[in-house]
Amino acid sequence: MARRRRRPWYRRRAYRLARTAVLTVVLVMAGDRIVHREGHGAGTAAPAPQPRAVEAGDARPGVTGPATTPPPSPSASARTTAAATPAPRPARTSAAPRTLPRSRATRILIPYIGVDADLMDLGLDSERRLTTPPEDKPELAGWYTDGPSPGEPGTAIAVGHLDTNTGPAVFGGLGELERGKRVEVRRADGRTAVYTVDAVKAYEKDKFPNRLVYGTRDRPELRLITCGGNYDRRTGYSGNVVVFAHLTGTREPARKG
Repeated sequence: MARRRRRPWYRRRAYRLARTAVLTVVLVMAGDRIVHREGHGAGTAAPAPQPRAVEAGDARPGVTGPATTPPPSPSASARTTAAATPAPRPARTSAAPRTLPRSRATRILIPYIGVDADLMDLGLDSERRLTTPPEDKPELAGWYTDGPSPGEPGTAIAVGHLDTNTGPAVFGGLGELERGKRVEVRRADGRTAVYTVDAVKAYEKDKFPNRLVYGTRDRPELRLITCGGNYDRRTGYSGNVVVFAHLTGTREPARKG
């Protein structure tokens, strides 16, 4: 009778079962790592950068006005770009008021922050930047005369200093305005355009949203602008504070007698 030959160790049933179990565990662990890595990468996004909020600044001697120049006559492409830019949400109002014909702005009143000031005419300097009222007359505000007059359709612009080396100026409290507050602008013909504040924003000058602030709108809107951001004795303030408002009413001149 022939002697039965023993199987090699690598062909034994116990070894094959152990090998199968080890391979199964390895494959399961590898698959879990792949699924985890893909799921985390697809479902996680970097948080979107938030705009930096800065405190209201001023227009001290040597500090210029708005960071960018308002276009006096926007082209069709500029109007399209402005319309596509999201504007601050308007405050609740009733039916749209009637617009007014052209008439020079003479005075601005903002009861909430105690502003009652004359308006002077403003234009552009040699570099096509919006000028500001004289530094030795901080109680004056200015109206950009190449833009709409009070109550006309489009984006009207008023500029004023926030303070001087000696104390507050006309727009000293501009950053304290709130949504829904009233801004009145008197005109040379005796009528008054009444605007309602939609938003108060602060922008660094290198990120100033030109189209959003100056872009042409179909309805009568108003921008009030002063300096803001961080102050440096050599370069002045780093940003601007901008109030967005829209026309919500008009008043006729009082009748004599």
